[in-house]
Amino acid sequence: MSLLRVESLAKKFGGVNAVDDLSFDIPAGAVYSIIGPNGAGKTTLLNLLTGVYQPTAGRIVFDGRDLSGRAPYDYASRGIARTFQNLQVFFNMSALENVMVGRYLRERCGLASALLRMPHLSRAERACREEAAELLRYVGLQDYLSVGADAMPYGALKRLEIARALATAPKLMLLDEPAAGLNPTETIELNNLIVRLTERGVTVVLVEHNMRLVMGVSDHILVLDYGRKLAEGPAAAVRNDPRVIEAYLGSAVAHDGSYGSEIASAVAVAVEMHR
Repeated sequence: MSLLRVESLAKKFGGVNAVDDLSFDIPAGAVYSIIGPNGAGKTTLLNLLTGVYQPTAGRIVFDGRDLSGRAPYDYASRGIARTFQNLQVFFNMSALENVMVGRYLRERCGLASALLRMPHLSRAERACREEAAELLRYVGLQDYLSVGADAMPYGALKRLEIARALATAPKLMLLDEPAAGLNPTETIELNNLIVRLTERGVTVVLVEHNMRLVMGVSDHILVLDYGRKLAEGPAAAVRNDPRVIEAYLGSAVAHDGSYGSEIASAVAVAVEMHR
C-alpha cells in the first residue's frame, strides 16, 4: 500500500506549468528520490506536498487521506515533515530550542495552563527537552546541545533541520537538497543518517543534485523535466535511461552510442556542474 499517492498533480504560475499532470506512488519505508535539471519543478513539488502551494489540479493522498487544498499545518499534523533548500533555522535560539519548536506540534497545552504554569505543563516541558536532546544525539549533534544556532557550522545546521523535522514525529520526511554545501565526509554521514531514518520507520523523499548520494541511497527515483515525469524506476534503470542522459547532457551527446556506459556514469558529474 502506498503511503503517499499523487494523482494528476499540476501547478501553474501564470502561463508557466511548473508541475504538469504528475502522478506517482511512494511506498512506506522507502527512500524515494526526485531529481532533474535546474528548473525542473522539484522544489515546487515539495511545496505542493507540504501545503505551501495549493495545486491547480490533481490530488495528494497521504496515508489514505486526501490532503489537497489543506493548510501546511494539516500536512504536518498528519505526519509530513520537511527540511529546506535554504536553511530555515531560528538563529536567535539554541540548537536544543530549535528542535523543541518542532516537538511542540505534539504537545498538549492550553493558554490557561501556560498562564498558570500548571505542574503538568512543567513536566511536559522537561520531557520535551529530553526528547529534543535525544534527537540531537541521534543526528550526531551531541556536542551542540547548549550551543546557539548562530555559532554552529553549516553542516551541523543541515542536521539540525533534520532533527527538528524528526521532532514532529513524521511518517514521511522531505529533504530538499540536504547535501548542498557539504564536504565529502559530511555527505557520507548524511547518507548513513538517511539509512537510519528508514530503519526508524520514516519514509524519505530526497530532492538532491548530488548523484553519488542519490544513486547510493535510493530505492526508487523519479526524474522531472519541465514539471513533467521524464523517467521513473530503480537507480540502475534511471542511470541508463537515454532520456535522462539527454536531459542532463544534451541530445547530441545522448544519441552518440559510442560513449556507452561512460555517458551514464557522467550524469553525476553533469548534475553537479549545474549546481
